[in-house]
Amino acid sequence: MNYKDFPESDPRHHTIQIRQRFDELVTHLREDVDKIDDPKAQAMFETAAEVIGSLSTAFSHFEQQSEKAFKR
Repeated sequence: MNYKDFPESDPRHHTIQIRQRFDELVTHLREDVDKIDDPKAQAMFETAAEVIGSLSTAFSHFEQQSEKAFKR
């Protein structure tokens, strides 16, 4: 799905873009875990990646209307 497939007034136009940024951030956080030595910082980065990944999943569910709460 591409955000350009939807008019700007459609929430999916925006959720797709936000989800793409979330996914880029998750990748960045996970890559950085391997670059740092501090176990507490590693845990924080991994936790942040998990939380943001969950947000990305929620946005995806909204786009696909796969959850009962998101059905139109």
